[in-house]
Amino acid sequence: MKAASSPTHKQTFSFKAPDAMSVLLVGDFTHWQQHPIPLKKKRGGIWQTTVALSPGSHHYRFLVDGQWRDDPECTLRTQNPFGTENSVRVVPRA
Repeated sequence: MKAASSPTHKQTFSFKAPDAMSVLLVGDFTHWQQHPIPLKKKRGGIWQTTVALSPGSHHYRFLVDGQWRDDPECTLRTQNPFGTENSVRVVPRA
């Protein structure tokens, strides 16, 4: 018998970088740099993507033109082993 998978919830991630050539979302849900998610550039230099995440805490950062960047909109952060911080997105169960 197969275990039921957790329901996922759509989460939108945004990053303002009007002059950037590329913005990638990387995190524990992308196995960090193994499967980065590209953001699409919208009006006003806002890069955006929507991903389905399972309930729980997810650590992430942005890669902007190859440089690690924090999410300025995220107030929940945790230290990472590289001396910087990861942003944390908490997806509710319901």
